[in-house]
Amino acid sequence: MSCPGFATLEGTARYRDRSLCAKDHFREIGEVWLSSIGIGTYLGKPDDPTDEAVVRAIVQSVQNGVNVLDTAINYRRERGEKSVGQALERLIGSGEIRRDEIFVCTKGGFLPQSLGTQWYAKQFGKGGKGIGMDHLVAGCHCMHPEYLSDQLERSLKNLGLKTIDLYYIHNPETQLGKVGDHTFYERLALAFEFLESAVEEGKIKNYGLATWKAFRLPEKNRQSISLAQVKNLARQSAGRGNDHFRFIQIPLSLAMPEAVFMPTQRIGDKLLPAIGAAGKLNIFPIASGSIGQGEALSLAEKLKPRLGSVLTHSGQRALQFTRSAPGLATALIGMKQPNHVQQNLELCKKPLLEPERFQALFKK
Repeated sequence: MSCPGFATLEGTARYRDRSLCAKDHFREIGEVWLSSIGIGTYLGKPDDPTDEAVVRAIVQSVQNGVNVLDTAINYRRERGEKSVGQALERLIGSGEIRRDEIFVCTKGGFLPQSLGTQWYAKQFGKGGKGIGMDHLVAGCHCMHPEYLSDQLERSLKNLGLKTIDLYYIHNPETQLGKVGDHTFYERLALAFEFLESAVEEGKIKNYGLATWKAFRLPEKNRQSISLAQVKNLARQSAGRGNDHFRFIQIPLSLAMPEAVFMPTQRIGDKLLPAIGAAGKLNIFPIASGSIGQGEALSLAEKLKPRLGSVLTHSGQRALQFTRSAPGLATALIGMKQPNHVQQNLELCKKPLLEPERFQALFKK
Protein backbone atom coordinates (compact mmCIF):
# COMPACT_ATOMS: atom_id res chain seq x y z
CA MET A 1 0.00 0.00 0.00
CA SER A 2 1.13 3.56 -0.68
CA CYS A 3 1.90 5.75 2.32
CA PRO A 4 -0.03 9.03 2.21
CA GLY A 5 1.31 12.44 3.17
CA PHE A 6 4.39 14.54 2.51
CA ALA A 7 6.98 16.60 4.38
CA THR A 8 5.51 19.63 6.14
CA LEU A 9 6.85 22.54 8.16
CA GLU A 10 5.16 21.21 11.30
CA GLY A 11 6.35 17.64 10.76
CA THR A 12 9.96 18.47 9.95
CA ALA A 13 10.08 20.91 12.90
CA ARG A 14 8.87 18.08 15.13
CA TYR A 15 11.66 15.88 13.78
CA ARG A 16 14.22 18.69 14.30
CA ASP A 17 13.13 19.27 17.88
CA ARG A 18 13.40 15.56 18.67
CA SER A 19 16.92 15.24 17.30
CA LEU A 20 20.12 15.63 19.32
CA CYS A 21 21.92 17.57 16.61
CA ALA A 22 23.72 20.91 16.50
CA LYS A 23 21.43 23.94 16.38
CA ASP A 24 22.44 24.90 12.83
CA HIS A 25 22.16 21.34 11.47
CA PHE A 26 18.61 22.04 10.30
CA ARG A 27 17.67 24.88 7.92
CA GLU A 28 14.23 26.20 7.15
CA ILE A 29 13.98 25.73 3.38
CA GLY A 30 10.72 27.04 2.00
CA GLU A 31 8.01 25.10 3.80
CA VAL A 32 10.20 22.45 5.50
CA TRP A 33 13.17 22.02 7.83
CA LEU A 34 15.95 20.03 6.15
CA SER A 35 19.04 18.44 7.68
CA SER A 36 22.41 19.76 6.51
CA ILE A 37 23.34 16.19 5.52
CA GLY A 38 21.18 13.96 3.31
CA ILE A 39 21.70 10.34 2.34
CA GLY A 40 22.24 9.39 -1.31
CA THR A 41 21.65 5.97 -2.84
CA TYR A 42 23.57 6.04 -6.13
CA LEU A 43 26.47 3.59 -5.90
CA GLY A 44 26.41 -0.15 -5.33
CA LYS A 45 25.61 -3.44 -6.99
CA PRO A 46 21.99 -4.27 -7.91
CA ASP A 47 21.80 -7.18 -5.46
CA ASP A 48 20.13 -8.18 -2.18
CA PRO A 49 23.14 -7.59 0.12
CA THR A 50 23.51 -4.04 -1.18
CA ASP A 51 19.77 -3.46 -0.75
CA GLU A 52 19.96 -4.48 2.89
CA ALA A 53 23.07 -2.36 3.51
CA VAL A 54 21.33 0.69 2.01
CA VAL A 55 18.16 0.07 4.02
CA ARG A 56 20.17 -0.23 7.25
CA ALA A 57 22.08 2.97 6.46
CA ILE A 58 18.88 4.90 5.76
CA VAL A 59 17.20 3.65 8.94
CA GLN A 60 20.24 4.52 11.06
CA SER A 61 20.56 7.93 9.43
CA VAL A 62 16.92 8.85 9.95
CA GLN A 63 17.17 7.70 13.56
CA ASN A 64 20.08 10.10 14.07
CA GLY A 65 19.15 13.41 12.49
CA VAL A 66 19.05 12.96 8.69
CA ASN A 67 15.63 13.67 7.17
CA VAL A 68 16.59 14.13 3.47
CA LEU A 69 16.59 10.96 1.34
CA ASP A 70 17.75 11.10 -2.29
CA THR A 71 17.44 8.47 -5.01
CA ALA A 72 16.55 8.02 -8.70
CA ILE A 73 14.69 5.45 -10.75
CA ASN A 74 17.86 4.46 -12.62
CA TYR A 75 19.95 3.90 -9.49
CA ARG A 76 20.88 0.23 -9.23
CA ARG A 77 18.20 -0.89 -11.70
CA GLU A 78 15.36 0.70 -9.67
CA ARG A 79 16.64 -0.93 -6.46
CA GLY A 80 17.78 2.42 -5.09
CA GLU A 81 14.19 3.62 -4.92
CA LYS A 82 12.94 0.29 -3.63
CA SER A 83 15.53 0.37 -0.82
CA VAL A 84 14.31 3.81 0.21
CA GLY A 85 10.77 2.46 0.17
CA GLN A 86 11.74 -0.51 2.36
CA ALA A 87 13.49 1.76 4.86
CA LEU A 88 10.49 4.08 5.07
CA GLU A 89 8.18 1.12 5.55
CA ARG A 90 10.27 -0.02 8.52
CA LEU A 91 10.52 3.42 10.07
CA ILE A 92 6.91 4.50 9.56
CA GLY A 93 5.52 1.06 10.25
CA SER A 94 7.32 0.92 13.61
CA GLY A 95 6.08 4.38 14.55
CA GLU A 96 9.61 5.78 14.83
CA ILE A 97 8.82 8.55 12.36
CA ARG A 98 5.84 10.03 10.59
CA ARG A 99 5.67 10.63 6.85
CA ASP A 100 5.48 14.41 7.33
CA GLU A 101 8.94 14.43 8.97
CA ILE A 102 10.92 13.09 5.99
CA PHE A 103 11.80 14.81 2.70
CA VAL A 104 12.02 12.25 -0.13
CA CYS A 105 13.61 13.13 -3.48
CA THR A 106 13.86 11.12 -6.69
CA LYS A 107 14.62 11.68 -10.36
CA GLY A 108 13.41 10.70 -13.82
CA GLY A 109 14.78 11.13 -17.31
CA PHE A 110 17.34 8.38 -17.78
CA LEU A 111 16.20 5.05 -19.13
CA PRO A 112 16.52 2.52 -16.29
CA GLN A 113 18.64 -0.51 -17.17
CA SER A 114 15.85 -2.65 -15.80
CA LEU A 115 13.69 -1.57 -18.76
CA GLY A 116 15.97 -0.97 -21.75
CA THR A 117 15.60 0.49 -25.24
CA GLN A 118 13.37 -2.33 -26.52
CA TRP A 119 10.88 -1.55 -23.75
CA TYR A 120 11.02 2.15 -24.70
CA ALA A 121 10.47 1.36 -28.39
CA LYS A 122 7.47 -0.80 -27.57
CA GLN A 123 5.94 1.68 -25.10
CA PHE A 124 6.70 4.99 -26.76
CA GLY A 125 7.84 4.32 -30.32
CA LYS A 126 5.63 4.59 -33.39
CA GLY A 127 3.65 1.52 -32.39
CA GLY A 128 3.19 2.66 -28.78
CA LYS A 129 2.04 5.93 -27.27
CA GLY A 130 3.32 7.97 -30.18
CA ILE A 131 6.25 9.82 -28.66
CA GLY A 132 8.70 8.44 -31.20
CA MET A 133 12.27 7.23 -30.94
CA ASP A 134 13.65 10.72 -31.62
CA HIS A 135 12.72 11.73 -28.06
CA LEU A 136 15.14 9.12 -26.70
CA VAL A 137 18.42 11.03 -26.83
CA ALA A 138 21.82 9.31 -26.73
CA GLY A 139 19.95 6.03 -26.33
CA CYS A 140 19.31 6.76 -22.67
CA HIS A 141 17.47 10.03 -21.93
CA CYS A 142 13.92 11.28 -22.44
CA MET A 143 11.90 14.07 -20.84
CA HIS A 144 8.69 13.87 -22.86
CA PRO A 145 5.62 14.26 -20.59
CA GLU A 146 4.30 10.77 -21.46
CA TYR A 147 7.62 9.24 -20.53
CA LEU A 148 7.95 11.22 -17.31
CA SER A 149 4.40 10.25 -16.39
CA ASP A 150 5.29 6.58 -16.74
CA GLN A 151 8.49 7.03 -14.72
CA LEU A 152 6.77 9.00 -11.96
CA GLU A 153 4.15 6.27 -11.51
CA ARG A 154 6.92 3.65 -11.27
CA SER A 155 8.80 5.77 -8.73
CA LEU A 156 5.72 6.20 -6.57
CA LYS A 157 5.24 2.44 -6.58
CA ASN A 158 8.92 1.72 -5.87
CA LEU A 159 8.95 4.17 -2.96
CA GLY A 160 5.57 3.09 -1.61
CA LEU A 161 4.39 6.70 -1.44
CA LYS A 162 1.35 8.68 -2.50
CA THR A 163 3.39 11.88 -2.85
CA ILE A 164 7.07 12.56 -3.57
CA ASP A 165 8.42 15.71 -1.94
CA LEU A 166 10.84 16.59 -4.75
CA TYR A 167 10.97 15.20 -8.29
CA TYR A 168 13.91 16.14 -10.50
CA ILE A 169 14.46 15.88 -14.21
CA HIS A 170 17.75 14.01 -14.17
CA ASN A 171 20.74 15.56 -15.98
CA PRO A 172 18.77 17.34 -18.72
CA GLU A 173 22.07 18.60 -20.19
CA THR A 174 22.44 15.07 -21.62
CA GLN A 175 20.33 16.35 -24.52
CA LEU A 176 22.32 19.52 -25.17
CA GLY A 177 24.48 19.28 -28.27
CA LYS A 178 22.35 16.41 -29.53
CA VAL A 179 19.23 18.50 -30.12
CA GLY A 180 19.12 22.21 -30.90
CA ASP A 181 18.73 24.79 -28.15
CA HIS A 182 15.21 25.70 -29.31
CA THR A 183 14.13 22.05 -29.21
CA PHE A 184 15.79 21.55 -25.83
CA TYR A 185 14.02 24.42 -24.11
CA GLU A 186 10.75 23.54 -25.82
CA ARG A 187 11.02 20.02 -24.41
CA LEU A 188 11.90 21.39 -20.99
CA ALA A 189 8.85 23.67 -21.01
CA LEU A 190 6.56 20.73 -21.83
CA ALA A 191 8.17 18.71 -19.05
CA PHE A 192 7.52 21.55 -16.61
CA GLU A 193 3.88 21.72 -17.66
CA PHE A 194 3.56 18.03 -16.85
CA LEU A 195 5.28 18.45 -13.48
CA GLU A 196 3.01 21.36 -12.58
CA SER A 197 0.04 19.09 -13.32
CA ALA A 198 1.60 16.38 -11.14
CA VAL A 199 1.73 18.90 -8.29
CA GLU A 200 -1.97 19.69 -8.81
CA GLU A 201 -2.75 15.97 -8.69
CA GLY A 202 -0.86 15.57 -5.42
CA LYS A 203 1.76 13.20 -6.82
CA ILE A 204 4.68 15.57 -6.13
CA LYS A 205 5.14 18.70 -4.01
CA ASN A 206 8.11 20.34 -5.76
CA TYR A 207 10.25 19.76 -8.83
CA GLY A 208 13.64 20.78 -10.11
CA LEU A 209 16.67 19.84 -12.17
CA ALA A 210 19.36 17.47 -10.93
CA THR A 211 22.46 18.34 -12.91
CA TRP A 212 26.14 17.51 -13.16
CA LYS A 213 27.56 20.08 -15.59
CA ALA A 214 24.69 22.37 -16.51
CA PHE A 215 24.93 25.09 -13.85
CA ARG A 216 28.66 25.10 -13.07
CA LEU A 217 30.05 25.51 -16.60
CA PRO A 218 30.77 28.91 -18.22
CA GLU A 219 27.64 30.37 -19.81
CA LYS A 220 29.01 29.97 -23.35
CA ASN A 221 29.65 26.25 -22.87
CA ARG A 222 27.52 23.94 -25.01
CA GLN A 223 26.22 22.05 -21.95
CA SER A 224 25.52 25.12 -19.85
CA ILE A 225 21.92 25.86 -18.86
CA SER A 226 20.69 29.30 -17.82
CA LEU A 227 19.06 29.02 -14.41
CA ALA A 228 17.21 32.31 -14.95
CA GLN A 229 15.82 31.06 -18.27
CA VAL A 230 14.76 27.78 -16.68
CA LYS A 231 12.97 29.58 -13.85
CA ASN A 232 11.17 31.76 -16.37
CA LEU A 233 10.01 28.64 -18.24
CA ALA A 234 8.63 27.26 -15.00
CA ARG A 235 6.74 30.48 -14.29
CA GLN A 236 5.20 30.36 -17.76
CA SER A 237 4.29 26.69 -17.31
CA ALA A 238 2.50 27.45 -14.04
CA GLY A 239 0.22 29.98 -15.75
CA ARG A 240 -1.26 32.42 -13.28
CA GLY A 241 -0.19 30.51 -10.16
CA ASN A 242 3.19 30.28 -8.48
CA ASP A 243 5.49 27.73 -10.05
CA HIS A 244 6.84 24.75 -8.09
CA PHE A 245 10.33 24.73 -9.60
CA ARG A 246 12.06 25.23 -6.26
CA PHE A 247 15.19 23.06 -6.16
CA ILE A 248 18.31 22.23 -8.12
CA GLN A 249 20.90 19.57 -7.45
CA ILE A 250 24.49 20.43 -8.29
CA PRO A 251 27.90 18.90 -7.49
CA LEU A 252 29.87 20.62 -4.76
CA SER A 253 33.01 19.45 -2.98
CA LEU A 254 36.53 20.56 -2.16
CA ALA A 255 37.53 18.92 -5.45
CA MET A 256 34.71 20.59 -7.38
CA PRO A 257 33.93 23.98 -5.77
CA GLU A 258 32.66 25.83 -8.87
CA ALA A 259 29.08 26.09 -7.55
CA VAL A 260 30.20 28.55 -4.88
CA PHE A 261 33.26 30.20 -6.40
CA MET A 262 32.91 30.32 -10.23
CA PRO A 263 30.55 32.92 -11.76
CA THR A 264 28.59 30.95 -14.36
CA GLN A 265 24.99 32.17 -14.09
CA ARG A 266 23.75 35.51 -15.38
CA ILE A 267 21.17 37.28 -13.22
CA GLY A 268 20.36 40.63 -14.81
CA ASP A 269 23.69 42.17 -15.75
CA LYS A 270 25.73 40.17 -13.22
CA LEU A 271 27.46 36.79 -13.39
CA LEU A 272 27.12 34.81 -10.17
CA PRO A 273 28.14 31.35 -8.97
CA ALA A 274 25.28 28.86 -9.28
CA ILE A 275 24.39 28.74 -5.59
CA GLY A 276 24.33 32.54 -5.35
CA ALA A 277 22.19 32.77 -8.48
CA ALA A 278 19.78 30.18 -7.11
CA GLY A 279 19.29 32.29 -4.00
CA LYS A 280 18.41 35.32 -6.10
CA LEU A 281 15.73 33.27 -7.87
CA ASN A 282 14.32 31.73 -4.68
CA ILE A 283 15.57 28.29 -5.70
CA PHE A 284 17.10 25.98 -3.11
CA PRO A 285 20.33 24.16 -4.05
CA ILE A 286 21.15 20.65 -2.85
CA ALA A 287 24.71 19.37 -3.25
CA SER A 288 25.64 16.02 -4.78
CA GLY A 289 29.12 14.49 -4.85
CA SER A 290 29.81 16.09 -1.48
CA ILE A 291 33.15 14.36 -1.01
CA GLY A 292 33.80 13.98 -4.74
CA GLN A 293 33.51 10.17 -4.51
CA GLY A 294 36.67 10.27 -2.41
CA GLU A 295 38.61 12.78 -4.49
CA ALA A 296 38.16 15.52 -1.87
CA LEU A 297 39.72 13.55 0.99
CA SER A 298 43.35 14.51 0.31
CA LEU A 299 42.33 18.16 -0.03
CA ALA A 300 40.50 17.91 3.28
CA GLU A 301 43.70 16.72 4.93
CA LYS A 302 45.64 19.68 3.54
CA LEU A 303 42.99 22.05 4.91
CA LYS A 304 42.72 20.22 8.23
CA PRO A 305 43.66 23.22 10.42
CA ARG A 306 41.05 25.40 8.72
CA LEU A 307 38.27 22.80 8.75
CA GLY A 308 38.38 22.32 12.50
CA SER A 309 40.41 20.18 14.86
CA VAL A 310 37.27 18.67 16.41
CA LEU A 311 36.74 16.52 13.28
CA THR A 312 38.56 13.18 13.36
CA HIS A 313 38.25 11.84 9.80
CA SER A 314 39.12 13.26 6.37
CA GLY A 315 35.64 12.29 5.15
CA GLN A 316 34.09 14.39 7.91
CA ARG A 317 36.29 17.34 7.00
CA ALA A 318 35.39 17.07 3.31
CA LEU A 319 31.68 16.84 4.12
CA GLN A 320 32.00 19.72 6.58
CA PHE A 321 33.14 21.96 3.73
CA THR A 322 30.19 21.10 1.52
CA ARG A 323 27.41 21.26 4.09
CA SER A 324 28.71 24.62 5.35
CA ALA A 325 28.39 26.36 1.96
CA PRO A 326 26.32 29.53 2.48
CA GLY A 327 22.99 29.25 0.68
CA LEU A 328 23.04 25.46 0.44
CA ALA A 329 20.03 23.45 1.62
CA THR A 330 21.59 20.00 2.09
CA ALA A 331 24.77 18.11 1.24
CA LEU A 332 24.11 14.58 -0.01
CA ILE A 333 26.45 11.70 0.68
CA GLY A 334 26.09 8.07 -0.28
CA MET A 335 26.77 5.70 2.60
CA LYS A 336 26.37 2.01 3.19
CA GLN A 337 29.31 0.88 5.31
CA PRO A 338 28.51 1.09 9.06
CA ASN A 339 31.74 2.95 9.91
CA HIS A 340 31.09 5.56 7.20
CA VAL A 341 27.50 5.99 8.37
CA GLN A 342 28.67 6.51 11.95
CA GLN A 343 31.33 9.04 10.95
CA ASN A 344 28.85 11.08 8.93
CA LEU A 345 26.22 11.00 11.65
CA GLU A 346 28.75 12.27 14.21
CA LEU A 347 29.02 15.39 12.06
CA CYS A 348 25.33 16.17 12.63
CA LYS A 349 26.22 17.06 16.21
CA LYS A 350 28.97 19.50 15.17
CA PRO A 351 28.32 23.14 14.23
CA LEU A 352 28.79 24.30 10.65
CA LEU A 353 31.71 26.45 9.59
CA GLU A 354 30.97 30.14 9.96
CA PRO A 355 30.52 31.87 6.55
CA GLU A 356 33.75 33.84 7.04
CA ARG A 357 35.77 30.70 7.72
CA PHE A 358 34.18 28.99 4.73
CA GLN A 359 35.05 31.82 2.37
CA ALA A 360 38.61 31.91 3.72
CA LEU A 361 39.32 28.25 2.97
CA PHE A 362 40.72 28.90 -0.49
CA LYS A 363 42.52 32.11 0.37
CA LYS A 364 46.31 31.91 0.66
